[in-house]
Amino acid sequence: MEKYDVKKAHKELYSPPSKDFVVVDVPELRYIAVDGHGDPNTSPAYANAVEALYGVAYTIKFASKNTLGRDFVVGPLEGLWRADDPSAFVTRRKDTWQWTMMINQPDWITDDAVRDAIEAVAKKKALPALGDMRVLGLAEGTCAQILHIGAYDDETPVLDRLHHHYLPENGLTFNGDHHEIYLSDARRTPPAKLKTVLRQPVKAL
Repeated sequence: MEKYDVKKAHKELYSPPSKDFVVVDVPELRYIAVDGHGDPNTSPAYANAVEALYGVAYTIKFASKNTLGRDFVVGPLEGLWRADDPSAFVTRRKDTWQWTMMINQPDWITDDAVRDAIEAVAKKKALPALGDMRVLGLAEGTCAQILHIGAYDDETPVLDRLHHHYLPENGLTFNGDHHEIYLSDARRTPPAKLKTVLRQPVKAL
């Protein structure tokens, strides 16, 4: 049985270069998602959301394999980040951040399949985020992105370069939430070796 892997099916979206920004066209993709706010390093709601997402994602995977005969690799954790003041990302004022954490789902996974998985996980463990989980269709369109290698808190120079140099120099401006794709497992990877796709939907000025 061949496994679907979103990172291979959309290689150009998940493997940008690490030196220069590139522009990509992102089609509509489906996710399971949970919204929240606050510092991801200290917020219990953030940890709960991530645990719930992985629990549901793996439950969906095994159900798809067993009942549909279609297997897939669980996608990486992804996050949409926003703040009333965009400079909060460059200054790392994390307590003001709002987020939507999410995991991609193959297009054959139905809303009913997601609902069944949420119910199955809820029977095993009480996770408040399960009640807030939703299916999200996201069509970002034209985006600038780059691969950041290093600690999350070391993203600041890259984001500063994006905001104050790359976008204005190329006649572009923001057109959606800052998007991060976590290709590494932070629990097992040294901070200096973490790989994160930094993506920003853009439009012409």
